[in-house]
Amino acid sequence: MISFARLLLRRAGLLVALLATVFVAVDLLPGNTARAVLGREATPEQIAAKEHQLGLDRPMPVRFWDWISGVATGDFGRTARGRSVNELLVDKFPPTLLLGGLALAVTVFASLALGAWWATRPGSAATRLLQPATTTAVAIPEFVISTVLILVFALALGWLPAVTITDRSGFPAGPDMLVLPVLALALPQIGWNTRVVRAALADAAGAPHVESAVLDGLSTRVVLARHVLPFALPTIVASFATTVGMLLGGSLVVETIFNYPGLGAVLAGSVADRDTSVVAAVVALSGVVIVVMLAAADGIRSWSLRGRR
Repeated sequence: MISFARLLLRRAGLLVALLATVFVAVDLLPGNTARAVLGREATPEQIAAKEHQLGLDRPMPVRFWDWISGVATGDFGRTARGRSVNELLVDKFPPTLLLGGLALAVTVFASLALGAWWATRPGSAATRLLQPATTTAVAIPEFVISTVLILVFALALGWLPAVTITDRSGFPAGPDMLVLPVLALALPQIGWNTRVVRAALADAAGAPHVESAVLDGLSTRVVLARHVLPFALPTIVASFATTVGMLLGGSLVVETIFNYPGLGAVLAGSVADRDTSVVAAVVALSGVVIVVMLAAADGIRSWSLRGRR
């Protein structure tokens, strides 16, 4: 328990360091926050007054300390345009969480099925296709996959919408609007995690106790479920946990392409405005989700290794 608490503290420290880096990076971006808010017609006096109002005339370390102190109490501050960042996150984060959660569920299910199939039938013609297919899926970025999906399923076939329309709740108006964004996010991760699952299962299958189980006449399904999967589980779970970060990062690009109502458009707009509080809040929220998933992966790993240390 103590080592787990130390691990959480270390990750919290890394998150604070990451947020400080975000503050510095956004501060170094070209442009001016006050001018972005007031427009090109603003006079130098108006810009100076706006910078004073936003606290931008203070040293960057002081601004970061004030912001991180507010975050510790649950207050992410206000945007450069005066809106509460907390309200903005409450509006935009649930759709992103829905998109990322569905993509993670599809990734886990497909990766386990394909990886297990690949590991148990290494010489079949179908599994030989997985070698180049998974490599290709990993190598292609999300924005290219999104473009291809739109061209094929929206423009050529007309089966699915190319853009997302929201209802009054702020979520997509229909489930068909989630299909292409989820696929665009999940396909690269399915390629990577299928290879991880296959490698982990193949390594675990080489253990002596697995050979004994096979010689005892147990079925392939029983050997896989009882004697192989528990030993491969730590590697597989760690891979799925790191996938969460990739999905959240990829969702910001995919949301912009599909006009999805999540954090992607918010982040793009805040970077254009050099709105440090919003950028750091999005990074902080994503970081917390990743830390929670890594903690869950550590717990599952410890559970799967019980009695073997």
